[in-house]
Amino acid sequence: MIFMITIVLSILVAINFILLKFSCNKTTKRQSSSKPFVLRKHTSTITTQPAPNQLAATGS
Repeated sequence: MIFMITIVLSILVAINFILLKFSCNKTTKRQSSSKPFVLRKHTSTITTQPAPNQLAATGS
């Protein structure tokens, strides 16, 4: 019984390594462009309302 479990687990591990070997994504090297890609900063103004002079009671 233990021998059979060992055989089955060994076969599953072997299948796992075979699938891992053939499923790796192969990447190709791209030529780098002469100009770097620059992101433009988005400039926006944030306006806030001034705090009221009298604050609400907090209950403490």
